[in-house]
Amino acid sequence: MRLKILALMLLPMAFLLFFFYLPVFSVLSLGIWDGKLTLRYILGVLGNEYHRSVVVFTVIQALASTILTVLIGLPGAYIFANYSFPGKRLVKAVLTVPFVMPGIMVSLGFILLFGKGGLVSTLIGRDPGIVYSWKAILLAHAFYNFPIVVRMVSSLWQRVNPHYEEMAMSLGAKGFTLFRKVTLPLISPAIFASAMLTFVFCFLSFSIPLILGGYRYVTIEVDIFSTVITLLDFRTGAALAAIQLLLSAIFMYLYLKAMEAYSKREEQRIMRVEKKLHFRSLFSMKGLGIIVYSVFVVVFILAPLFAVLYDSLRFNGHWSLEWYRRMFSPEYNPMFGTSTIGAIKNSLLFGFVTVAVSTGVGLPIAYFLNRWQFKGKLVIDVLAMLPLASSPITIGLAYVKFFSTTPLYYTFWIIAIAHSIIAYPFVLRSVSTSLKKIKTNLREAALTLGAGEWKTFLRVELPLAMGGLIVGAIFAFAMSIAELGATYMLAPPKYTTMTIAIYKFLGARQFGSASALSVLLMMVSTMGFLIIERTGEEVW
Repeated sequence: MRLKILALMLLPMAFLLFFFYLPVFSVLSLGIWDGKLTLRYILGVLGNEYHRSVVVFTVIQALASTILTVLIGLPGAYIFANYSFPGKRLVKAVLTVPFVMPGIMVSLGFILLFGKGGLVSTLIGRDPGIVYSWKAILLAHAFYNFPIVVRMVSSLWQRVNPHYEEMAMSLGAKGFTLFRKVTLPLISPAIFASAMLTFVFCFLSFSIPLILGGYRYVTIEVDIFSTVITLLDFRTGAALAAIQLLLSAIFMYLYLKAMEAYSKREEQRIMRVEKKLHFRSLFSMKGLGIIVYSVFVVVFILAPLFAVLYDSLRFNGHWSLEWYRRMFSPEYNPMFGTSTIGAIKNSLLFGFVTVAVSTGVGLPIAYFLNRWQFKGKLVIDVLAMLPLASSPITIGLAYVKFFSTTPLYYTFWIIAIAHSIIAYPFVLRSVSTSLKKIKTNLREAALTLGAGEWKTFLRVELPLAMGGLIVGAIFAFAMSIAELGATYMLAPPKYTTMTIAIYKFLGARQFGSASALSVLLMMVSTMGFLIIERTGEEVW
């Protein structure tokens, strides 16, 4: 039976080999192979003052963005772990939406909010000096990754055994001392895991630095794009990609090590009782702190979303749905070969195919990695998660080089496969988290009663892990419809998606129509995360 399962594992592994490892290696080989193995191009990059400064800035901005994100997210994690209030699930779902928003839309939101003619500058009477600076990069990264910290830390915080805190309080510990000596060590695996994942995403960021950073603040990802697309220097671009992938793999390894400790702590079954947040309690010191924090989150986290919604409903200084009409009107269509309706259909179709492919790949690998112990398991886990540490731009470039002479190139399926490669790690992590929560005695009982491995999986383990599978599928769908980088490099006009359509509207200076289409994208994502809240599972 194990041989059959191992044989079944060969299919997803062959898929990853052919559609991820070989294409990516074909690009990286340009930076490390010149008739023979060489470090000339990598050393050339590290010896170049400009490229070296880009690498240093990328690491520094990722570290600063991570620290800012954790500082913003921890109070939110405390509130969601300890308090119950009306609309809690809706609020948590809305706060998760930024994570799957395309970078182009986030940039639009920040420009509408903090730009020279934005809402903030109108209120204070001057340019706040945020857009086109490192400040915009940090704030936008915090906006993006804030949900990771809130969800991961609050999930573990809810499982901190309240008896530990009660014992410490009986010995005189209280306030910050109680948090520092008791609570913080217990939730530290979630803090470190969420911080490492945030660091990886900030390290690989492309659209945010490209649009909001201006020409002064360039990251490795932007440097790869400009070196290859503008300068046509594939060797240097490949060397930069090799450096980026190596660093990303190291960070991913640290993340997975942190996830091991996180998963063990999450097995805690004694859940803390949530306190009801009444109107009267808002006048206490903690209540005032919650109010101040909520205002801060609205201004810096939710305001970019509201700015996009506001812009979509304002036309010539009046409330109107004109931008929504123009969004669907052929008269104002900036796209060739398709329409807004066609772009929406393409996005939905890519999303559904991505769900099918990514679950088909992620489920067997998650089962294999969680069911058996063997030497080098963590290395296999890192290799399986490596697509998460690879940027869409690198994957897009890899596909252009590897598949440009094959029938797959410039087809529907090459785009769908690229989306699946990008989204599948979220299915893998979500299903793995659910499988780890299943008690081994349930599986052993089924085997003792005569059920084989396959029947035990279908009748016992799969139903118990279904919540994680649903969450992973929703994340895969959301990641697909929000994907821009790889799609832009691979899609012919007839396969234009919603995110490319937003980019086209922006290029045509139709900001209102771009905002209107972004609102539709937000609505789809919000509905998906409402379903996630109903399942009660986490993807990270």
